[in-house]
Amino acid sequence: MTQSPATQDSSSVPDVLAPARLGPVSLRNRTIKAATSEGLAPQGLVTDELIAFHRAMAAGGVGMSTLAYCAVSPDGRSAPGQIVMRREALDGLRRLTDAVHAEGAAVSAQLGHAGPVGDVKSNKSPALAPGKTFSLINLRNSRPATREDIERITQAHVDAALLAQEAGFDAVELHMGHNYFISSFLSPKFNKRTDEYGGPLAQRARLARDVARRVSDAVGGRLAVIAKLNMDDGIPGGIWVDEALETVRMLDEDGHLDAIELTMGSSVYNQMYLFRGDAPIREFAALMPQPLKLGIRLFGKSAFREYPYRDLFMLEQARQFTGVVKTPLILLGGVTDRAGMDRAMAEGFSFVALGRALLREPDLINQIAEDASKKSLCIHCNKCMPTVYTGTRCVLTEAPGASGAPL
Repeated sequence: MTQSPATQDSSSVPDVLAPARLGPVSLRNRTIKAATSEGLAPQGLVTDELIAFHRAMAAGGVGMSTLAYCAVSPDGRSAPGQIVMRREALDGLRRLTDAVHAEGAAVSAQLGHAGPVGDVKSNKSPALAPGKTFSLINLRNSRPATREDIERITQAHVDAALLAQEAGFDAVELHMGHNYFISSFLSPKFNKRTDEYGGPLAQRARLARDVARRVSDAVGGRLAVIAKLNMDDGIPGGIWVDEALETVRMLDEDGHLDAIELTMGSSVYNQMYLFRGDAPIREFAALMPQPLKLGIRLFGKSAFREYPYRDLFMLEQARQFTGVVKTPLILLGGVTDRAGMDRAMAEGFSFVALGRALLREPDLINQIAEDASKKSLCIHCNKCMPTVYTGTRCVLTEAPGASGAPL
């Protein structure tokens, strides 16, 4: 079991830039490029621009780059320009994994179904949720998921993981955060069901546990299986740390995961709780078609509430999970320099995930390896967020595809 910060002496703290194991995978270091919605797959297929995006991250020194967002079914996309995991995507996915491996990094595919976050217009189908829920994203109610929907989407995660394995990925990351489909079942705000998927936490967690188990059984230890899980939705009545701790304990006891990445925020009601810093309301509104443009104008300030940015902003909540479970934990949120990485290791985390810092500088890890005092150039303006619709990038750099916005 991972030692708590109180008992972990300096001699046992891992070197974040030294090789490490993540389940069956060997990584050259403990840094992970966080999952991003890159907006570089306009037909739901890999493009040369998407490959270049991940090749840059790999060449820049990360231990593993994460391809996202990969929808497990066509109705599971959260925005246009996202990979849909299907046979037609296989050749492109293989080219992408080959390119990342050639630069010495491992590569993971983030798999999920958007659920309430689903893009109704491009998916040409209603968003799905545990029950009827009004979405600020789509300005309409979601459709309650049937048992048939739940089984279909669970099996779609399995099929997507097997496709990822065939394409040469080293890991899959199951998206259980941000009030996407699985997360919405965990959330007491979204999930008012009275069947075996609703009610007490053990039943609301049934879907998450089933997906983890069935994916793990299917890949049979040939891929690392990671879950991205909310600690806190950032909305009244949503997931909070106390229930998240219980969910993590259940997943840990089940033993189907090789790591858990802790996250927070709701892509339906409170996106900035994940990002922190400036809210790019004007930039979002400028890019949106109707009725989303109207929705952002009417509800932008409530949907994009601003929270002050600080380095390691998820640490205060995330440290409550260290020492509690055996499953390795990944710290996300404001990891920008060597000092922050070292602190994460000392606090009992096994890996760190970087998002916006790598948007600005894909080669940040190499720079830190050369100079431990190196600071990220990211200013957390968050203007990268709206670029998911035009090719995700840091707007302070010139070329689309040079960076991405953490999902």
